[in-house]
Amino acid sequence: MSRFPILYWTRNTKSDAEYQTARKVINSAIGVMPDVITDDLDVKGIFESHPDAIIYYPVFYGSTGWWGELLGGNGVVTDKLIISPECQLMVIECVTHCHHHKKPTVNQLFAAEIYPTSGFFKKMSSEIATVADMLATDAGTILALFAGRDKNKFVNVLESTGNAYLGCIGQY
Repeated sequence: MSRFPILYWTRNTKSDAEYQTARKVINSAIGVMPDVITDDLDVKGIFESHPDAIIYYPVFYGSTGWWGELLGGNGVVTDKLIISPECQLMVIECVTHCHHHKKPTVNQLFAAEIYPTSGFFKKMSSEIATVADMLATDAGTILALFAGRDKNKFVNVLESTGNAYLGCIGQY
C-alpha cells in the first residue's frame, strides 16, 4: 500500500540540521521523502483528501499545545520518532487508516481537563500516567496531556477527583 508522508515544519528549513534529519528519518522509515507543509496544518482536510497520509508533527523541547488539534478529530498519534534531544516527530494517521505497528504499545496519550489541586496530583502517580503537556485556561482549569498505559485506571483517578476525561489521541 502506498503511503503519503507529510512533514509539518514551521521553522526555517534552510540549513536546519533537525529538518534534514527529520526528512532522512522519514525516508528511512517508509522509503519515501515527505512532502513538506510550512503553513497552517489542517489535519482534517489532509485526511479528507488523503486518507492514507501520515503526518509527521515535530514536537520541540518546551513546546506546548501541539495535540489540541487532535481532540475530537480523525487523526491519532500512532508512533513517535526521536530526531534529537530537542525534537521528536509524532506520527499521526487517520483513525480509519491506522496500520498496526510491529512493536507493542507502550503509552497511550490521554487528554483531560483538570483542576490543579494537590488531591489530584497525590492520586495521580507515575504508575498511572505522567504529564506530557499542560495548558492553563481562562476558567482556571488546565488542559493536560498524559502518557499512560491503563485507560481505566487513569479515568478512575480523574473521575474520583472531579476532573474530566477528554479522550485518547493515540498511542505509541
